[in-house]
Amino acid sequence: MYAMVLSRPGERLAWTELPDPEPAPGEIRIKVFACGVCRTDLHVLNGELPRIKYPIIPGHEIIGRVDKIGAGVSGFVIGQRVGIPWLGYTCGICPYCRSGQENLCDRPQFTGYTRNGGFATLAIADARFAFPLAEVGGDVAMAPLLCAGLIGWRSLVMAGKTPSLGLYGFGAAAHIIAQVARWQGRRVFAFTSPADLKTQAFARDIGVEWAGGSDQPPPEELDAAIIFAPVGTLVPAALKAVRKGGRVVCAGIYMSDIPGFPYSDLWGERQLVSVANLTRQDGLAFLALVPKIEIRTRTVRYPLREANQALADLKNGAFDGAAVLDLAPQA
Repeated sequence: MYAMVLSRPGERLAWTELPDPEPAPGEIRIKVFACGVCRTDLHVLNGELPRIKYPIIPGHEIIGRVDKIGAGVSGFVIGQRVGIPWLGYTCGICPYCRSGQENLCDRPQFTGYTRNGGFATLAIADARFAFPLAEVGGDVAMAPLLCAGLIGWRSLVMAGKTPSLGLYGFGAAAHIIAQVARWQGRRVFAFTSPADLKTQAFARDIGVEWAGGSDQPPPEELDAAIIFAPVGTLVPAALKAVRKGGRVVCAGIYMSDIPGFPYSDLWGERQLVSVANLTRQDGLAFLALVPKIEIRTRTVRYPLREANQALADLKNGAFDGAAVLDLAPQA
């Protein structure tokens, strides 16, 4: 197999030939056809997440086909199309797992972070955390749904069934979840980096009602807001933007420090909550909706060898939507 491997934090990924991995009992091997490039991959690259074991193969928005099946696995066949998400393993026995909160598992493993991911031609996955996919939608178009879409979905559910919704940071996750929110009949307001007119135009093209800089107040009070950008200063801004009783959801796994803010910004029974990972039920619920909503993902394709360029372009805001490594066999 071939993979883009990270050996130390801050280094470039290296194109590496490796022995083909073998699935252990309970695992499947996937021939990777597409893998999304997520902002969390940047945090892995920069060593901003704890307990990373190097070397590691990043990538956790995997679309591919079952290539080999380990002992004890049922429900999959060779050639079956599957998606592999961020949450790659849970213990099943801690208090969180037993209470239906497996996203908070005490001993989890994460694809592309604590277990090798999809910036590779082959990947190994715990069969329990592989989603069977219908033969609908292209692999590149589907890849961002496996994290940007899933985390966006969990964040949307946590925001509550509110008529109006603000989205801070309009990248891969926001451009997907804005379409879901509009399909649900919500009014959507988009906040981008100040003066980022290009992304604001992109947001309006997706169908949001209003788009402006994150340094601007919305034209009216919002019922809820989701913060996708990993910028702590957006928390006080979002709290100011929501009405009394409103909720602000922090959707990222990483965020810069939140500055101090007056209690009056939180008062009035405003709520500030975070999203941690996802559950398998989140995945099943969201992926069942995808064909009904007809989500259009905007993607920029890169060959596997150009994963470093994809990450650099993501960091620099060089595109709207999502970057995807395209590994599909060429005709």
